[in-house]
Amino acid sequence: MHLEPFRIHIPDTEIDQLRQRLRQTRWTPAGPYEPWQQGVASEWLRELTYYWANDFDWRAAERRLNLQPQFIAQIDEPHDNPHDNPRVHFVHRRGVGPKPYPLVITHGWPGSFVEFLALLDLLCDPAASGGQPEDAFDVVVPSLPGFAFSPAPASPGTSAFQVADRWAALMRGLGYERFGAQGGDLGSAVSIALALRHPQNVDGIHLNFLPGSYQPALDAGQPPLTGAEQDFLRARDQWLALEGGYSHMHATRPATLAYSLNDSPVGLAAWIAEKFRAWSDCDGQIERVFSRDNLLTNISLYWYTQTMGSSIQMYWENRLQPMRFAAGQRLTRPVGFARFPKEINQPPRSWLERTFDVVQWTDMPRGGHFAAMEAPELLATEIRNFFRPLR
Repeated sequence: MHLEPFRIHIPDTEIDQLRQRLRQTRWTPAGPYEPWQQGVASEWLRELTYYWANDFDWRAAERRLNLQPQFIAQIDEPHDNPHDNPRVHFVHRRGVGPKPYPLVITHGWPGSFVEFLALLDLLCDPAASGGQPEDAFDVVVPSLPGFAFSPAPASPGTSAFQVADRWAALMRGLGYERFGAQGGDLGSAVSIALALRHPQNVDGIHLNFLPGSYQPALDAGQPPLTGAEQDFLRARDQWLALEGGYSHMHATRPATLAYSLNDSPVGLAAWIAEKFRAWSDCDGQIERVFSRDNLLTNISLYWYTQTMGSSIQMYWENRLQPMRFAAGQRLTRPVGFARFPKEINQPPRSWLERTFDVVQWTDMPRGGHFAAMEAPELLATEIRNFFRPLR
């Protein structure tokens, strides 16, 4: 595996072009409904756009991101797509402690490695925030294929399972024969796939989300659904009917959607910001949890790298290769799960235990889908507790 150091630098011309596009936005006329009832509120989006065009300092954000040690890896090990030659962008933070434990953390959509900046400090140097140096981690945060600075796959077929193979090769290439995995959103599917396909390398996985395509075996030989499981499945179906339009579009017509999101920065910002508001523990006040600068750092990353189209392709691939388990199939590695109260689904423990060996389960006091940004201290504590006996 070949490694190259990497630093972010967006050309001045691209920053100027973005500002010009933002100032020339053709705004949609206001409708008769209440703000946020049918999507992003016009007044809020106009204010965010003005700030993005006139006050947001991308160079300051870039300097903050470049404080993280970043690399590009050329992974040469065999993989499912023989015509693909994968390059992976990743952050690699070494732990400060007597024996840091290696951990690969995977983001999802509409996130990026930007989600984990505060969490990295807590995991890599726990003593700096009052923790124990023995809990330190070496943390690897790869950008999913087609996200940020990881090139999109050159051929079809890269679902969470193929990404897991790529992550296993990356970790071995970095010298980690044994490691843990953690993830939410798409990253939860990658973490599960890692434990399924590479149990000899993965000690355990910690999740803060259950993939939507996860389906345990429910044949006649399995226990009947509990009341809690039935309630969960009904709630999931109701959520998909009212809130899941984005996912269905991603999974069935990603190319059609990509044209508009790659061309309109305001459209891109609306598509992403709506999810940060709807899926977080913010009571409808998005900037109570996420600052404008943090939101726009993540949104700008999608814009400058032109990866919105390639990022949503993973929904298509995961639809074709869902996280389904056959009768008798189980994941053999231990699993920890942190259930945040404002997460978009709330599976009961028994639903996971049909397939997973759940050794740690915590109902969190606050937080939502973007747990690493919303409640990094709480998530860090859960991760430390789970992996402590596996070191």
